[in-house]
Formats: sequence, C-alpha cells, structure tokens
Amino acid sequence: MASKQQSDIPLPHSAPSPWLMAMEFRAPWEMSSLIPAWPILRRAPVGDGHSVIVFPGLSASDGSTMPLRSFLGNLGYDVSGWNQGFNFGPRAGILQTARQQVLDTYKATGNKVSLIGWSLGGIYARELAKELPDHVRAVITMGTPFAGSHESTNAWRLYELTSGRPIHREVEQFDLPKAPPMPTTSIFSRTDGVVAWPASIQAPCPVNPLTENLEVFASHIGLGLNPAAWWAVADRLSQSEGQWKHFERKRGMHGLIFPDPTR
Repeated sequence: MASKQQSDIPLPHSAPSPWLMAMEFRAPWEMSSLIPAWPILRRAPVGDGHSVIVFPGLSASDGSTMPLRSFLGNLGYDVSGWNQGFNFGPRAGILQTARQQVLDTYKATGNKVSLIGWSLGGIYARELAKELPDHVRAVITMGTPFAGSHESTNAWRLYELTSGRPIHREVEQFDLPKAPPMPTTSIFSRTDGVVAWPASIQAPCPVNPLTENLEVFASHIGLGLNPAAWWAVADRLSQSEGQWKHFERKRGMHGLIFPDPTR
C-alpha cells in the first residue's frame, strides 16, 4: 500500500466535544426512523448487480452492516460483508485477507467491485482501492477519519486497546489523505460524536476529480442505519461505470436532508 509522505501528514483536529459524544445515544432513534422512511427508500435507484463489499467499523462485525447490506441486496447488488469477525484493527493477515477477497470477487464475477467502509472500515476500503485500482469500481466511506490525526477522534484509545498497536505508528505507514484513483464519496456528519467531521473531508484531488464530500445529519454509531446515508449510498452505487457524476443536491426537502457540505 502507498507509503506516507512527510508533506501529507494529516492536520490535527480537535475530537468531538463531550456534548456531541453524549448525542451518540440517539443512534437507536436513527434505526427506528428507517420504518417511516421505508416507502421513500423503496424508491431508491436500483443496482446493476455488481459486487459490493462492506467493511465494519472499529470493534464491530458484519452484524452491524447487515441492515445496510440487506437494503443494497434488495436493490439488486451482490453484497457481502468482510467475513473476518470483529474489526479490532489491521492485525496480522487482516488486510491481506481483505485484499484477497477483493481479488477473488473480481475473478468470480469479471467485474470491478465497489467498496463501502464505515469508520475504520473506510480506511480499509480506501487503502485497498489504492492498491487495486484495476479491480475497484468505486469507494464510499461513512464517518471515516482519513484526513485527520488520531487526535481527531474519540476512539483512538479504544483502537490501541483492542488492536494492541500504537495508532501513531499505524497511520505513518499510509498516505491516508490521498484519494483513491476512482470515484470516491465521503459521507460525513457535523454532529458525529466520535470523529471530528473535518477529518472526513476529502481535499480536492488534482489527479482524480471524481471525489466528493456528502453531508447527512447523523450520529457516528447511527451512520450505517441512517435513512439519508442509505439513500446516498444507493444513489452513488447506481451510477454506470465510466459515467460517474457528483451528487446532485435538489431544492426543497432534499436540500434540507442533504445540506451543502461546503457551507
């Protein structure tokens, strides 16, 4: 995977406040909001059947992404989890196994694979895409801290506890802010209580104009269960390969649900 350059060291951002951290308890309400939102979600753009792999966040397993994967499966995608149990960081063999999963999926279908990652899972998705540009179609991350130091999150101590690895040495191995060389969407929330939202902002990339930041109102824990995030993921995946366009914010309610990320 790409080595980290000194000039690309992420800028530090303050971790979310204790108030935002406390607001993470609203995640169950985000999941319950899927019920009234279901009639609208059923009208989400259908898929073309290509393969999608979804990576869970820190200390989470495929169980956490099952609702999102079920939704995408109903839209026609061939969706799978990462199949490696709980995500306790890139311990020995983790990234190699994930890399092989992408290669095996590509070989079995003959088509490029889209990668979705929630939080830490988004780091995996982005770095694997950089390593396998000929095998990955698009990358979508949700609340992923690729543009900030470990001080940009409230989870870095948990990361060191569960992985048994010093986080500052981990990030030094990769050029995390660098965008993958294919369509890349970063979904973020300004009310994220775990990851400082500026740490999820993809800077303009001169060699890849097909990048974007997409804002929703969500908690960090609830991002993968948030109706707006689900719609955004479905919309981004539905674009034909080679015909990707930036997300279109519309007037009215649509513009309220998806606020201007540059404001």
